[in-house]
Amino acid sequence: MAKQVVENIPKKKLNAVKELIELISSHKTILVADIGSIPGSQFQSISKKLRGKAIVKVPKRNLFFRAVEQAGKKEALGLKDQIDGAVAVLFSNLDSYELAAELLKNKSAAKAKTGQIAPFDIEVPAGPTDLTPGPAISELGALGIQIMIQGGKIEIKAPKIVAKSGEPIKQNAADMLGKLNILPFTIGFKPLSAYDSQTNTIYVDIKIDTEGTLASLLDAYARALPFAVEIGYLTNETVKVMIGKAARQERRLVKVITGEPDEVIVKEAPVEEIKQEEKKEEPKADFAASFF
Repeated sequence: MAKQVVENIPKKKLNAVKELIELISSHKTILVADIGSIPGSQFQSISKKLRGKAIVKVPKRNLFFRAVEQAGKKEALGLKDQIDGAVAVLFSNLDSYELAAELLKNKSAAKAKTGQIAPFDIEVPAGPTDLTPGPAISELGALGIQIMIQGGKIEIKAPKIVAKSGEPIKQNAADMLGKLNILPFTIGFKPLSAYDSQTNTIYVDIKIDTEGTLASLLDAYARALPFAVEIGYLTNETVKVMIGKAARQERRLVKVITGEPDEVIVKEAPVEEIKQEEKKEEPKADFAASFF
């Protein structure tokens, strides 16, 4: 009976499952990424950039999990809830978060679309444009953008916000942003979850915030350094601060012991007095030398 079921499965599907089993068995990381907003041409471009770092596949859900079971990676079945809609599955030997960071590096700028939620206040800056006088004048005017004509081209006199953060972008604003080549969005593979075959760990809701992490580390360093100095914890960083602190304390102690004032005020002599003193100190010329 089982043999008959296998024979009824199209060869194309059997080959697809076999390929997936090989990929699952030979790679450290399986990462699921959302590709719902990516045009086909950009999908191909990103996939090419990832060559050597990851293999990108868009398998059917049932075939992928059949391959997972046959590969003996039952823990990876935890990815089931993530593989829904338009997603790609990436196979790599990079660490899960390292691969996710690579995906963020390969994001590219994209035009605004009608109805998209503005991620921040989107502004049309002041300055020259490539637009020629015509319908664009009324289109810019409808958005409240002040213009003037310079050299046969439209120039924007003052910056204007055409879409506020958190609000949907109107059609006339989206159309004008496209004409001005203002690209407020980025598109690319969005990492959702990953499976590490070496540790049998599932990572869900992967988020990479490089700038936020760096700011957090700098803040932690700024807090830890004075504390480490206070308790006398020696490191390459704290020893420099300790030496500087000791030198300042030494100077203050010397002033207390010697009674030296904190500031020594030097009174400068008037310029005229300095010139007169210089004249007095000039050596007299040798009388005999004047004859030669």
